[in-house]
Amino acid sequence: MADTTTSRAPADLPADPIDGPVLVTGAAGFIGAALCEALLDRGCEVTGFDNLTPYYDPALKRHRLDRLEGRPGFAFRLGDLADREALGAAFDAAFPDPARPAYVVNLAAQAGVRYSIDNPHAYGEANLTGFLNVLEACRARATAHLVYASSSSVYGGNRKVPFAEGDGVDHPVSLYAATKKANELMAHAYADLYALPCTGLRFFTVYGPRGRPDMAYWKFAEAILAGRPIQVYNHGDMRRDFTHVDDIVEGVARLIPRPAAPDPDFDPARPNPATSWAPHRVFNIGNRRSERLMDMIATLEELLGREAVKEFLPMQPGDVQETSADVDALEAAVGFRPDTPLREGLATFVDWFRGWNGR
Repeated sequence: MADTTTSRAPADLPADPIDGPVLVTGAAGFIGAALCEALLDRGCEVTGFDNLTPYYDPALKRHRLDRLEGRPGFAFRLGDLADREALGAAFDAAFPDPARPAYVVNLAAQAGVRYSIDNPHAYGEANLTGFLNVLEACRARATAHLVYASSSSVYGGNRKVPFAEGDGVDHPVSLYAATKKANELMAHAYADLYALPCTGLRFFTVYGPRGRPDMAYWKFAEAILAGRPIQVYNHGDMRRDFTHVDDIVEGVARLIPRPAAPDPDFDPARPNPATSWAPHRVFNIGNRRSERLMDMIATLEELLGREAVKEFLPMQPGDVQETSADVDALEAAVGFRPDTPLREGLATFVDWFRGWNGR
């Protein structure tokens, strides 16, 4: 069926225009496809790159791509980040004019905390080898700015909330989180060695229309409609900073034309993990609210018109009890703070999901 679902509201234009073409890896993914759509709405030239991995139903990825392909300014290339030749060809196609600034947004990755426990090598190939290939391609082509996805998972065992970019992130509790911390270190090294501006974005529990089937809100909605029990970990004693995809996209779009710059106040004797003497920055993008998991479930029940059958289970390996984002640095940098209320955001997901679930 045709998908006519639109975003929650038109995004404000970023403060700075994007004055060159943009290559988005992971363009058939949840955030990648939404970002491509938003950039095209703003008149950008966008090349999407994705391998359509079957980590979840590739039909959903094709569904997202169907909204993009055929639009003026969009081109798609099928390929894997671990394939240097395919990635290099995508860079060459996206940036044919070396006189124009080239922007890269790396959203391709092997996602999922629990999946990493049983499939660790997938994370090494996609998140480490693949990201190294992105860095090398950016270096070879003097990219104006690399914006890349990190994750709130890097905060690992931290207990201080809200999480701030200046907090230490040296105690990951999943391999997925460790690869994302490694990405930040790799990007910093390239920023220092080659003056490659890099900005890492720590996303917090992203949700919304055309989302990911491995996320809790999707699994809950699917089970509730089917009359199956939902699995509620840590006996429901969990909190998450749920962030609507529209807010994520707005933050990314505003950062693309603002290359990271060296911090003139950086003190090597008292280093700030969020900045550097090199052109590397890290930002949280979260909703600033730590919501109870049980409240999210209750909201889904209300929107779906059905009560969930709940199966309460212990905490799972690699999981954390609470996440919460400090986004003061993001607001200071681009004048934007995510603000979608959870009920409003879940309503956009449910409206879309009913159609997708009944296709």
